[in-house]
Amino acid sequence: MAYMFRNRQPRVTTAFPVRIWGVDANCRPFMQMASITNVSDGGIQLNGVQCRLKPGEVLDVQYENTRAEYLVVWAGQRGTACEGELGLQSLPSQPCLWEAYLDQACDFVGQS
Repeated sequence: MAYMFRNRQPRVTTAFPVRIWGVDANCRPFMQMASITNVSDGGIQLNGVQCRLKPGEVLDVQYENTRAEYLVVWAGQRGTACEGELGLQSLPSQPCLWEAYLDQACDFVGQS
């Protein structure tokens, strides 16, 4: 069962490739590429995560030359349609990697 959290911030659908790294649920370090499927000021959703992670763990996410730490809020269970997905919440004092993209998306919506 995937743990979903209610996000009150608007989310924007994306397809950003990112590098993630941290320590998996078995206490083994990992690094891999994944895709961000949606983003908001407060968090992101990842797809294509190959290792097992648990809510409460902290991951590093790098997009282009900028990186930030995120808290795992929910993780898709193996054998379900959500397998390989993660919901991440940005941590205070970490940079927003998507600020320019979110600004452009909000400008576009405002012009429609």
